[in-house]
Amino acid sequence: MAAALLLYVVVAGWLAVMFLRVATPVAIGMAIALIVIAPIGAWALVRELIFGFAADRLGRTLDAEGGMPEAPERLTPSGRLMREDIEPLIAQYGAAVQSEPGDWRARYRLGVVQDAAGRRKDARASIREAIRLSRTRL
Repeated sequence: MAAALLLYVVVAGWLAVMFLRVATPVAIGMAIALIVIAPIGAWALVRELIFGFAADRLGRTLDAEGGMPEAPERLTPSGRLMREDIEPLIAQYGAAVQSEPGDWRARYRLGVVQDAAGRRKDARASIREAIRLSRTRL
């Protein structure tokens, strides 16, 4: 994905120069749009890569400590939690976060369970908070 974005940024820059050479108002507008949009895409990719590496680092640390959540016996064919198991598990790991709000491990475990439940937005928020908490503890 990073290579594809890099190629996009290069091509967008080249197209921006070509549009500027045409020098019509529409071409100049297109060049400005390309000059603005390409760095925003690069910034988003870098942000996601930083998040991914930090989440992976915490996951490896937690796994080495033996603190990752146990996988339930029953999962859907896609690897998600069964519908009836979602709420009790999230409540259990959410209670652990409530009892220890400054513990990145509890927050990370909640994020893993939320991800397994298909709640990607909540999972990313939980893991992002775990990353933030782990940095304040160092």
